[in-house]
Amino acid sequence: MSKEYRAKVFKSGNSVALRLPKALGLKDGDEMILREERSGFVFKPAEKPRKTIDVSGFWGKAPGARLIPHGDFDERPSAIARREALKSR
Repeated sequence: MSKEYRAKVFKSGNSVALRLPKALGLKDGDEMILREERSGFVFKPAEKPRKTIDVSGFWGKAPGARLIPHGDFDERPSAIARREALKSR
């Protein structure tokens, strides 16, 4: 079940804008996707970009830390299966 709201179009510079009711809970700056359909327009929130962390500044910050030797890791089952398949050829 959806709720119906009334909105008003107004002039904003050289464009027109749609004033949406506060009850929708949108914040200033929220990005929306607007799609034109036969029956009218549909809008929905745009997906927010995934947050990333820049780790480039971490190198050298822990001088006592050392890398784990390659041999300390178990081989992946997919790598073992691939190697076995290549041997049987």
